[in-house]
Amino acid sequence: MDGTLVDSEKLWGTALEDLAIRAGGQLSTRARLAMVGTSMPVSMAIFREDMGQPDRPYRSDVAWLTDRVAELFADGLDWRPGARELLHEVRAAGVPTALVTSTERRLAEVALKTLGAENFDVLICGDEVARPKPDPEPYLTAAGLLGVPIGACVAIEDSPSGVASAVAAGATVLAVPSDVTLPSTDGIHLRSSLSGVDLEFLAALR
Repeated sequence: MDGTLVDSEKLWGTALEDLAIRAGGQLSTRARLAMVGTSMPVSMAIFREDMGQPDRPYRSDVAWLTDRVAELFADGLDWRPGARELLHEVRAAGVPTALVTSTERRLAEVALKTLGAENFDVLICGDEVARPKPDPEPYLTAAGLLGVPIGACVAIEDSPSGVASAVAAGATVLAVPSDVTLPSTDGIHLRSSLSGVDLEFLAALR
């Protein structure tokens, strides 16, 4: 979702920078990029290390950050290039779709006001799996709920942890980097954006 369908990573960056100011520090670029695509517990561990405050309370930071991101999401989200057109084409063709995100459900529900809940048959959120990305569980769970074999699925990802999750699950992976550079890797189909990507292109990947 974040960075793949909508340009929301910059909003996460704003909220994390605000949280760092509240903590009396400044978030480093290295730490921010390391957080992209990770679960909330992993992101907060990186945050605490970057702040030099290993004993910061997890729950209060997460509550504040979630409220701040929800506030920013509520103003509407910008689509990534080509994402809306591809999603609408896939849905019009009747292809089953799942939104698999490391973001918690509360925030994903806000983002769906932009994305359209009707565009997804299944929603898997970071706080709903025992082992979030980069573990394969999120994608395996999504495929199971869709009722299709994971080998028949194409996963579109923008982050290293998301790509790792989809590859480990056994999906065909289209990697479209956003904030973090993704290396060209065997078995990964890499594009600079989703502009020009259509249903025929996705079918050819398999």
